Amino acid sequence: MQDERYLRLLSEKFPNAQAVVTELINLRAILSLPKGTEHFVSDLHGESSAFIHMIKNASGVVRKKVDEVYGLGTMDKGQWTMDKGQGTMGLSEEEKRALCALIYYPDERIELIKKYYQENPPQPSAQGSENQETPPQPSAQRKEEQGEYVDLFRLNSQISNLPTLRDWYVRRLNQVVHIARAVTIKYSRSKVHRLLPNDYAYVIGELLFESSLEQKDRQSYYNAIIEAIIETGCADQLIIAISYLIHSLTIDKLHIVGDIFDRGPGASKILDVLSTIRDYDIQWGNHDIEWMGAMAGNMALLATVLRVSIRYANIETLEEGYGINLLPLASFAMSIYGDDPCSLWQTKDFENNPRLTRSAQLMAKMHKAISIIQFKLEGQTVLRHPEWHMDHRALLDKIDLEKGTITIDGKTYELQDKNLPTIDPANPYALSKYEQDLMDQLWRSFRKSEKMQRHLRMLYEHGSLYLVRNGFLLYHAAIPLNADGSFTEADVCGIRVSGKALMDRTEEIIRRAYYGEGQAKQDALDYLLYLWEGENSPLYNKDKMTTFERYFIDDKDIQHEQKGAYFTLADDEQVCNKILHEFGLNHENGRIVNGHVPVRTIKGETPIRANGKRFVIDGGFSKPYQEKTGIAGYTLIYNSHGIQLVEHESFESREQAILSGSDIHSRTLLQDFSGHRIRIRDTDKGKELLQQFDALEQLLAAYRSGEMAQH
Repeated sequence: MQDERYLRLLSEKFPNAQAVVTELINLRAILSLPKGTEHFVSDLHGESSAFIHMIKNASGVVRKKVDEVYGLGTMDKGQWTMDKGQGTMGLSEEEKRALCALIYYPDERIELIKKYYQENPPQPSAQGSENQETPPQPSAQRKEEQGEYVDLFRLNSQISNLPTLRDWYVRRLNQVVHIARAVTIKYSRSKVHRLLPNDYAYVIGELLFESSLEQKDRQSYYNAIIEAIIETGCADQLIIAISYLIHSLTIDKLHIVGDIFDRGPGASKILDVLSTIRDYDIQWGNHDIEWMGAMAGNMALLATVLRVSIRYANIETLEEGYGINLLPLASFAMSIYGDDPCSLWQTKDFENNPRLTRSAQLMAKMHKAISIIQFKLEGQTVLRHPEWHMDHRALLDKIDLEKGTITIDGKTYELQDKNLPTIDPANPYALSKYEQDLMDQLWRSFRKSEKMQRHLRMLYEHGSLYLVRNGFLLYHAAIPLNADGSFTEADVCGIRVSGKALMDRTEEIIRRAYYGEGQAKQDALDYLLYLWEGENSPLYNKDKMTTFERYFIDDKDIQHEQKGAYFTLADDEQVCNKILHEFGLNHENGRIVNGHVPVRTIKGETPIRANGKRFVIDGGFSKPYQEKTGIAGYTLIYNSHGIQLVEHESFESREQAILSGSDIHSRTLLQDFSGHRIRIRDTDKGKELLQQFDALEQLLAAYRSGEMAQH
């Protein structure tokens, strides 16, 4: 009866045998296509410029397509050869860079080119020709201008043999179409058409799929389209639309394996870009949970977000990204610490930090003020939840204000900063009225930020604690383990769980913190603080977070944070196999992908662990980590040929990428290609389509046997 009801529902969409046959043909064709390309990145930490460029160049995939279409050789400028196999012409290195720059940043690059031709119009030759054989040269005045980032000499070399803007349009339109063809070849026409802008879908479709015409007519028809595009003034829009199509299809699915926030200034920009991407998911990291808790109203995490932002001089995300007003905090800090130099509270690298938009002294005072508030609010929360067994992390009541010391585990330490006027010895965790008013103002600012609340919804709608997809198990940090390799059993809001059940229960609580109601919602919101710094948190998994000790106590031993057993044991292949089995994956071809711990390549560490069973892809997207890692990030790429692990160098700048095609230089660490092309039928999506295929075959049989009436 259940099958019959399902078939009747299916018949509403496919009312007769012919409709079913058409869909069966379509599904069979889709199942035979190569799988789309998945990209995995982690620990972006607000580095929006590098992330955006990585999206535009698809971690080097676009440049590889350019090399495939236009040859791998490095020819001299202006040298051209016909590649008969491709029907295209080989390009010099400068031309390839120029083409890549156009595909990456089409809007900005077109404006730059138009500006160039406007300022350097073609000069008639001695014979009176309107065109010239060599490209226009920049004027002497333009050569001498200072402060203009447009390097006209570099630009000139990239438009060699293109004397007029029209010539440039003809050349570049042809080139972006050739690259788009190379990218779209493994996708169905219907999928490609769905990604095209309505205004230009027909024209772009004709350019991409005109090969059905006879050879002679094809070239004439194709050339006529190009001429019409230029003559009607639509070339800019077409180049931009085709470039965006290339961006979209070179990354069919994007996986962000945690930590969008903190350190760098552009977390809000990263989320803005993600909102334009067709298919992406996020596995929450500890820094994401920190911000999600703050955005949802956990006051201890709100104070933590402010402290970390100020510590790294990263207030752009708060003020410019989300419109958070920090003036109340500045006023409070000046009123309390006006005569205090707060020398121990200077922001990271404050002397050389170009992002320091306020005076270093004021930032230090703000840093100290919000840190004390954070320690109070953390203490309130952990004391409210004795089941967390974190009472030892409530430290303010262990301070002797008169002596300027603190006693921890029976040992007394001198405080590095003894000026603590806002701490009441009788009730050290209570906020003063002034502090409470400040936090109320800051929370109102968070709550009223439309962009912040929209981004919070994105993080919940596209996020999860872990993901199982196409044989990969993705999570940010850890699956808590005991020293013997067994799964740690922990209390997660009243239920003791371990392994996959711990991850599932934790995700349930994270969602309750946003979608829940009443006391259950408040307890879940509190639990986000445990996830930020708790010993059995799968997002942290250390014995303690020694933020207080690093500020106040000059003793490396007490500042030490002991990592959980996972971070050692997960380098063992058998342990990884056990984890994969726990999540229902085949240990023979399953793989784990996580980030969280930067891979110190300069110390000989490798991102490939456990005999290839686990990939740690935190390679230092964040600039503060690059001194430790020696590189600037990883991308794991899984396409129809297999797996590639790509290592990136530091990104120079967006301006140089627009001007000269400067790119993120990358090298491939691993190519694990299978002997056969991976088809959609081999993927998780393929399994869903095969189930649809079986159901449609049943419906077709019911139609043909007369068991169900056709409409």
